[in-house]
Amino acid sequence: MRDEAVRCLKRDENALTAVIEFLSAFTLFLMILTAFLSLAQLQMGSNDPNVDRIDRSAVQGLDRLTSDGGWFVPMGEGGLDYANSTSEWHLFDVLELNDGRVQTGLVKDGILDHQRIHALRNVSEESMALGLGLDVGYTLFLSIEVIESNNSSRIGFEVFTGGTERSTASASSTASRQFSQDGEILQVIFEVHKGGDKNNDLFLTEVMVRPIDSGPEWIEIYNPNDFALSLYGWSLNHTYGSTSNNLLFKEGIISGHSTIILSGDASSQDSGNASQVFDLSQESFLGVGSINLLNDANGELTLRYTQLNSVKSYDVMDVKWGGSSNLFTSLGQSLEADQIDGGFSANWSVQSNPTPGDYL
Repeated sequence: MRDEAVRCLKRDENALTAVIEFLSAFTLFLMILTAFLSLAQLQMGSNDPNVDRIDRSAVQGLDRLTSDGGWFVPMGEGGLDYANSTSEWHLFDVLELNDGRVQTGLVKDGILDHQRIHALRNVSEESMALGLGLDVGYTLFLSIEVIESNNSSRIGFEVFTGGTERSTASASSTASRQFSQDGEILQVIFEVHKGGDKNNDLFLTEVMVRPIDSGPEWIEIYNPNDFALSLYGWSLNHTYGSTSNNLLFKEGIISGHSTIILSGDASSQDSGNASQVFDLSQESFLGVGSINLLNDANGELTLRYTQLNSVKSYDVMDVKWGGSSNLFTSLGQSLEADQIDGGFSANWSVQSNPTPGDYL
């Protein structure tokens, strides 16, 4: 009996040794495989490096956006002025932010800072993507929404929403984070896309073709987006009869939810609440006094945009006066967009009391 027990114990020991040796060999195999995949810069999962980069960009972008208050480096005479960099980026206007380098952090003392969120309207999508370190060719979409609140009417309220729509991109990734503050839960959703058509909308809202008292001709344009919008790629076309005149914007930026005035003479222009006035006196597109560049009797003004990497522009919005349009202005009257349908069409009317810069 004793010999049989010894033989059984030896068999058990041999079996245990075999199991241990197998597990050791399998562990070594996994280590070698992991090292090989690391050297090959591959990951288990999708095995698509492009998707992995987009995933990392979304997570890292959200972390940078919601970990602190961000920073701003202004532009100096010799380039970026790092000596005067500051975390108070939200105190600068749209022109300064567009000229320097900004990383748009949104958190102060561990909660979302509504001053910084409001200041996002002075930052373009392109500047935000650059500051967050997104790869060239990547676009973004940002949404901040109230998902729970003691005030039921606040649930679903969009604090901020803007950027490139996911449906236009070839690949996308999303990261989100929630903040509990002031009796509410706010959700921040940050999307990163590969490519996609930027959600660029501008509205023609009011046009002065027959100014009085030797005043300037002017055009009012409104930016309905939460993000600031660069004028690069935008143009205006004025036609009457067989004559056509074009204006291509090479610079300029409009804050989100604000208006700008294009004027034949900025020094005498009534600007109302416009965020900026652009002087076109040297562009031969808008006149002043006896210089009549927008035809009084009849004409058509078209706002156009050309997408990046495209050579063909498309018409965004236009207004016609005179002829068969049933819109005829007298001195001092303007053409005003009463109702805008998606930015592509509008109901226009003649206004006896123009309101430059006061759209909405």
